[in-house]
Amino acid sequence: MSPYDPSAFPPFAVTVDLVVLTVRRHALCALVVRRGESPFQGRWALPGGFVRADESLAAAAARELAEETGLCAHDPAAPQSGAAHLEQLATYGDPERDPRMRVVSVAHLVLAPDLPAPRAGGDANGARWATVEDLLAQDGGPVREDELAAPLAFDHARILADGVERARSKIEYSSLATAFCPPEFTVGELRRVYEAVWGVALDPRNFHRKVTGTPGFLVPSGGTTTRQGGRPAQLFRAGGATVLNPPMLRPEV
Repeated sequence: MSPYDPSAFPPFAVTVDLVVLTVRRHALCALVVRRGESPFQGRWALPGGFVRADESLAAAAARELAEETGLCAHDPAAPQSGAAHLEQLATYGDPERDPRMRVVSVAHLVLAPDLPAPRAGGDANGARWATVEDLLAQDGGPVREDELAAPLAFDHARILADGVERARSKIEYSSLATAFCPPEFTVGELRRVYEAVWGVALDPRNFHRKVTGTPGFLVPSGGTTTRQGGRPAQLFRAGGATVLNPPMLRPEV
């Protein structure tokens, strides 16, 4: 048997791209960075970067997350307050997706509570939060300097759309919606997360009955808050359930 010859195979690179979602001012938003280098210099893109030779995909995604947002990824073995939910989303390997060379991207989905203004890292020269609705409705038309430059670089619009749909579907049957909330939150705040992610208005009474009646979904924290005005609202934290039974079915639009 002939020895393995690496040079007999075409070289390619592996990157990680992050779909970082949060809810800001009652809207589902994604983190985008303005590319400072070619290709697509000056265009907005999802944050990410090349996987180093000595790191795993999960480690690369966690590193990029820390560099772009200052957040650490949630580790079930060592829980930390304020850690973000990070999961692998999908792999994208169209031969023409990157004009530099053959690049395979392993995209990851990140969910986190309302985050402060982002900072640009690596080869980016700007970073901002933008509503998912705006990012997925790019038409390439003229924009002001303070607006998004359309459309997203590479195949990032497809990756973003896939990440948004993953989030929308997972909050139906899992407790993942609480990843958008602070450690203690009200039912009203959780409802606004569902409304922002799904893009629909929900009946407050029906929602309250469903979430408080689903075993293991929410646990009373023992406190109340008036941060939203009006009467004191009971505070909850995420319960131990990871699968919701019955599920929170998404209304048909």
